[in-house]
Amino acid sequence: MRYCQEIFKVLQAHQIEHFFYIGGNDSSDTVRIVSLEAQKAGYPLRSIHIPKTIDNDLVGNDHTPGFPSAARFVAQAFAGANLDNAALPGVYVGVVMGRHAGFLTAASALGKKFPDDGPHLIYLPERTFVLENFLADVKATYARFRRCVVAVSEGIHDASGAPIASLLAQDLEIDAHGNVQLSGNGALADLLCAEIKSRLGIKRVRGDTFGYLQRSFIGCVSDVDQREAREVGEKAVQFAMWGTQDGSVAIKRTGFYSVDYELLPLEAVAGKTRVMEDEFISASGTDVTDAFRMYLRPLLGSGMPDAFRLRHHPVAKVLNPGR
Repeated sequence: MRYCQEIFKVLQAHQIEHFFYIGGNDSSDTVRIVSLEAQKAGYPLRSIHIPKTIDNDLVGNDHTPGFPSAARFVAQAFAGANLDNAALPGVYVGVVMGRHAGFLTAASALGKKFPDDGPHLIYLPERTFVLENFLADVKATYARFRRCVVAVSEGIHDASGAPIASLLAQDLEIDAHGNVQLSGNGALADLLCAEIKSRLGIKRVRGDTFGYLQRSFIGCVSDVDQREAREVGEKAVQFAMWGTQDGSVAIKRTGFYSVDYELLPLEAVAGKTRVMEDEFISASGTDVTDAFRMYLRPLLGSGMPDAFRLRHHPVAKVLNPGR
């Protein structure tokens, strides 16, 4: 609250009458508070929140700028990890950003092409994480394919709602909004890999924490995301200059894939969190549905790289190993 009051003081001191703030849930709440401060002071300030979050967790939006490009990165990263895992079989665990919403982790499924491709298992914060069930899933998958690729959200939690990562970390960093920082270390990947090694007896187990690369990788930008990020900013200016209300710009999908933009009341968005809809998550809770694939595919943009396989042509043995 205090830093929001300081923002308003600066705006007022410089006689600024239009305030645009880009970000996610917490940023929308900042705009709401600044807007209230201006109203209490009787100051003519138009406050507009512009959506941007790779978590894709803003309510009232079909999706948010930043998410499509980050999802494109995650899909391609897992497509590559799958090829590596197929060449050198074992278990691979990739931890993806997503505190409460699993959209970005679920995007890993778009890296699959063939039925036996990974990720074979996907764990989202929308479902309770049970370590024993996780180990059983990995064991069964490894027995079936002789390898296993796993996508895990950083926000997976136990039955009490406590994030698994926060239960493991020795020192917890808290941001200005009271959120535990989950992306600053590889504790979750390390724990899961250690459990697989020790309890399943699988020797080759590797883990990665994607961290900040997935939200800032300039070489992997969705052209759809790039276009909409500019358009949503343009709409924000239009709403501010020609409208009479403060609010949050929202992207609405129309048709198979086109979008329109609306201005939502700040209180309808601020501080709220959208999570993945049940129709996007498989009954097993370890995969996504075709509805999610249809939802995400047009957002990834054009020119997605493809993975191919050589056809197998078995050759009869010439040498007899027994001789």
